[in-house]
Amino acid sequence: MHMKKVNETSIQDIAKKAGVSKATVSAVLNFKSTVKPSTREKILKVTEALQYRPKRMVGIPKFGDAEKVIGIIIKELNYPFYTTIAEGATEYANSKGYSMIVASSDYNHEKEKKYTRLFSVLGIKGTIIAPLIEGNSEIEHLLNLQMSNYPFVLLADVKNISANVVEIDNIKAIKKAVQYLISKGHKRIVHFTGPPQSAHAKERIDGFRIAFSEVPLAFSKEMIIPIGADKEGSYERCINYFSRKKAKDYPTAIVCFNDLQALAVMTALRDLNIKVPDDISIIGNDDIHFTETYSVPLTTLKSPQREIGRKAAEILIRNIESSTLLPIERIVLETELIIRKSTKKLNAE
Repeated sequence: MHMKKVNETSIQDIAKKAGVSKATVSAVLNFKSTVKPSTREKILKVTEALQYRPKRMVGIPKFGDAEKVIGIIIKELNYPFYTTIAEGATEYANSKGYSMIVASSDYNHEKEKKYTRLFSVLGIKGTIIAPLIEGNSEIEHLLNLQMSNYPFVLLADVKNISANVVEIDNIKAIKKAVQYLISKGHKRIVHFTGPPQSAHAKERIDGFRIAFSEVPLAFSKEMIIPIGADKEGSYERCINYFSRKKAKDYPTAIVCFNDLQALAVMTALRDLNIKVPDDISIIGNDDIHFTETYSVPLTTLKSPQREIGRKAAEILIRNIESSTLLPIERIVLETELIIRKSTKKLNAE
């Protein structure tokens, strides 16, 4: 099918077809809240139908126009999983003559929305986003990008958003971890979950539940323990979890949301005089660079973090440089279970 060239359509064309003023179209494309929802929806539908991609939002300084600049919005700067993704994206971008701006949402929706809007209107030519998920009301900023044909790539699927995605198979990864533990004789397994607004947290819960549906062991909601991913909070909630249990009811294995949480859990267990792996086996997630140097080297799911960043930047730049709108791409990368000393085989109970 022949595609209309990007930017053949002007704001005036959109205004004429939608039956509104150019100022109203401009307000919608600049994410202003002064336009009533029904008018905004009508304009965005026309924008999508005409395949309009703005060179630069009206009235905004031309930062980034003179130089090729892209952005990435990660969830936190101090966790190596995300910084390594950013490094991979930056390496590829630099090889293609692009500079990279990195921002962190710090697991805060308002920050994510703020940076998304800033990146899209300040001449930054496209953005990679590690999205937060907390209900359909929180994705309007992504819908705006989608409707205005601003180039972006997500690092997780978002319901109702048709966009390029590069991610890992979280469901398959957690299934792999649970299946490994079961093969080593574990039956009392729990999953310590991450931030509830994280798409990865939900997928990992699904993977844990599905793993139990495929074996003759019963799953119950009590096996899902929300303790978060921040080091201090995870430590305290782990202490509280075990303080409410008798030793005979302890799980024999814990699958953690990520490696940082796993470190906090291992520290809490040490302080409770619970030995890893003699008393409880631990599996992390991500294989960040210092997991081998933990007090007990961590069994974990290795994610191709640098490759995630490179693939996302590759897709983003390909869309930026295309004169036509390209088909949406969805790349799913596999994880590898790395066996270290934090897990052990159980004798038959």
